[in-house]
Amino acid sequence: MRTFTPSVPAPAPRPAPRPRRVVRWIMTNPGNLTDEDALTLKEIRAGCPELDAVTDHVRDFAEMMRDLRGDQLPDWMERVEQDPLPALHSLVNGLRRDQDAVIAGLSIPWSSGQVEGQNTRVKLIKRTGYGRANFDLLRKRILHRT
Repeated sequence: MRTFTPSVPAPAPRPAPRPRRVVRWIMTNPGNLTDEDALTLKEIRAGCPELDAVTDHVRDFAEMMRDLRGDQLPDWMERVEQDPLPALHSLVNGLRRDQDAVIAGLSIPWSSGQVEGQNTRVKLIKRTGYGRANFDLLRKRILHRT
Protein backbone atom coordinates (compact mmCIF):
# COMPACT_ATOMS: atom_id res chain seq x y z
CA MET A 1 0.00 0.00 0.00
CA ARG A 2 1.24 3.46 -0.89
CA THR A 3 1.47 6.19 1.62
CA PHE A 4 0.86 9.74 0.58
CA THR A 5 3.63 12.15 1.47
CA PRO A 6 2.83 15.75 0.77
CA SER A 7 5.49 17.51 -1.24
CA VAL A 8 6.94 20.68 0.10
CA PRO A 9 6.12 23.54 -2.24
CA ALA A 10 9.06 25.38 -3.68
CA PRO A 11 9.60 28.77 -2.13
CA ALA A 12 8.21 31.62 -4.16
CA PRO A 13 10.86 33.47 -6.13
CA ARG A 14 12.00 36.76 -4.72
CA PRO A 15 10.20 39.68 -6.34
CA ALA A 16 12.40 41.78 -8.56
CA PRO A 17 13.49 45.01 -6.90
CA ARG A 18 12.02 48.21 -8.22
CA PRO A 19 14.26 50.28 -10.51
CA ARG A 20 14.43 53.16 -8.03
CA ARG A 21 15.75 50.82 -5.37
CA VAL A 22 18.43 49.49 -7.75
CA VAL A 23 19.43 53.08 -8.58
CA ARG A 24 19.67 53.84 -4.86
CA TRP A 25 21.93 50.82 -4.38
CA ILE A 26 24.15 51.96 -7.24
CA MET A 27 24.35 55.51 -5.87
CA THR A 28 25.11 54.35 -2.31
CA ASN A 29 28.66 53.83 -1.14
CA PRO A 30 29.16 50.02 -1.34
CA GLY A 31 30.35 49.97 2.27
CA ASN A 32 27.00 51.40 3.41
CA LEU A 33 24.84 48.71 1.77
CA THR A 34 23.39 45.90 3.82
CA ASP A 35 24.71 42.45 3.01
CA GLU A 36 21.38 41.46 1.48
CA ASP A 37 21.23 44.58 -0.72
CA ALA A 38 24.84 44.15 -1.81
CA LEU A 39 24.19 40.52 -2.72
CA THR A 40 21.05 41.39 -4.69
CA LEU A 41 22.87 44.17 -6.56
CA LYS A 42 25.73 41.77 -7.32
CA GLU A 43 23.25 39.27 -8.81
CA ILE A 44 21.61 41.99 -10.90
CA ARG A 45 24.97 43.27 -12.13
CA ALA A 46 26.02 39.74 -13.09
CA GLY A 47 22.91 39.39 -15.23
CA CYS A 48 23.26 42.72 -17.05
CA PRO A 49 26.69 43.76 -18.34
CA GLU A 50 25.46 47.25 -19.28
CA LEU A 51 24.23 47.90 -15.74
CA ASP A 52 27.53 46.55 -14.41
CA ALA A 53 29.45 49.06 -16.55
CA VAL A 54 27.14 51.92 -15.55
CA THR A 55 27.59 51.05 -11.88
CA ASP A 56 31.37 51.13 -12.22
CA HIS A 57 31.30 54.50 -14.02
CA VAL A 58 28.86 56.06 -11.54
CA ARG A 59 30.91 54.93 -8.56
CA ASP A 60 34.14 56.16 -10.16
CA PHE A 61 32.54 59.56 -10.75
CA ALA A 62 31.24 59.68 -7.16
CA GLU A 63 34.72 58.89 -5.87
CA MET A 64 36.14 61.64 -8.06
CA MET A 65 33.64 64.12 -6.58
CA ARG A 66 34.14 62.99 -2.99
CA ASP A 67 37.95 63.08 -3.15
CA LEU A 68 38.08 66.30 -5.25
CA ARG A 69 39.99 64.59 -8.05
CA GLY A 70 38.92 66.65 -11.08
CA ASP A 71 42.21 65.82 -12.81
CA GLN A 72 40.82 62.29 -13.39
CA LEU A 73 37.82 63.56 -15.39
CA PRO A 74 39.37 63.27 -18.90
CA ASP A 75 40.37 59.64 -18.26
CA TRP A 76 36.92 58.87 -16.85
CA MET A 77 35.25 60.37 -19.94
CA GLU A 78 37.44 58.27 -22.25
CA ARG A 79 36.53 55.09 -20.34
CA VAL A 80 32.82 55.96 -20.57
CA GLU A 81 33.04 56.53 -24.32
CA GLN A 82 34.57 53.07 -24.81
CA ASP A 83 31.38 51.41 -23.53
CA PRO A 84 28.15 51.30 -25.57
CA LEU A 85 26.15 53.44 -23.11
CA PRO A 86 24.32 56.22 -25.03
CA ALA A 87 22.95 57.94 -21.92
CA LEU A 88 26.41 58.31 -20.41
CA HIS A 89 27.78 59.43 -23.79
CA SER A 90 25.25 62.25 -23.69
CA LEU A 91 26.49 63.19 -20.20
CA VAL A 92 30.09 63.18 -21.40
CA ASN A 93 29.19 65.41 -24.35
CA GLY A 94 27.59 67.88 -21.96
CA LEU A 95 30.63 67.80 -19.67
CA ARG A 96 32.95 68.45 -22.62
CA ARG A 97 31.11 71.70 -23.46
CA ASP A 98 32.60 73.34 -20.39
CA GLN A 99 35.23 70.87 -19.31
CA ASP A 100 37.47 73.40 -17.56
CA ALA A 101 34.63 74.55 -15.30
CA VAL A 102 33.65 70.94 -14.51
CA ILE A 103 37.24 70.05 -13.63
CA ALA A 104 37.44 73.13 -11.40
CA GLY A 105 34.14 72.20 -9.74
CA LEU A 106 35.44 68.70 -9.06
CA SER A 107 38.77 69.99 -7.74
CA ILE A 108 38.09 73.11 -5.67
CA PRO A 109 36.84 72.66 -2.10
CA TRP A 110 34.68 75.82 -2.17
CA SER A 111 30.96 75.65 -2.78
CA SER A 112 28.37 78.16 -3.99
CA GLY A 113 25.69 76.43 -1.93
CA GLN A 114 25.23 79.39 0.45
CA VAL A 115 24.65 81.78 -2.46
CA GLU A 116 22.20 79.39 -4.12
CA GLY A 117 20.34 79.06 -0.84
CA GLN A 118 19.94 82.83 -0.61
CA ASN A 119 18.68 82.97 -4.21
CA THR A 120 16.10 80.33 -3.40
CA ARG A 121 14.99 82.25 -0.30
CA VAL A 122 14.54 85.48 -2.29
CA LYS A 123 12.52 83.67 -4.95
CA LEU A 124 10.31 82.15 -2.26
CA ILE A 125 9.66 85.54 -0.67
CA LYS A 126 8.84 86.98 -4.09
CA ARG A 127 6.44 84.13 -4.86
CA THR A 128 4.59 84.57 -1.58
CA GLY A 129 3.57 88.05 -2.77
CA TYR A 130 1.84 86.51 -5.82
CA GLY A 131 2.86 89.50 -7.93
CA ARG A 132 0.91 91.95 -5.77
CA ALA A 133 3.89 93.38 -3.86
CA ASN A 134 6.05 96.09 -5.35
CA PHE A 135 9.83 96.23 -5.19
CA ASP A 136 9.92 98.35 -2.01
CA LEU A 137 7.99 95.74 0.00
CA LEU A 138 10.07 92.93 -1.45
CA ARG A 139 13.26 94.81 -0.48
CA LYS A 140 12.03 95.31 3.09
CA ARG A 141 11.04 91.68 3.47
CA ILE A 142 14.43 90.50 2.22
CA LEU A 143 16.47 92.90 4.31
CA HIS A 144 14.43 92.39 7.48
CA ARG A 145 13.97 88.61 7.04
CA THR A 146 10.28 88.52 7.77
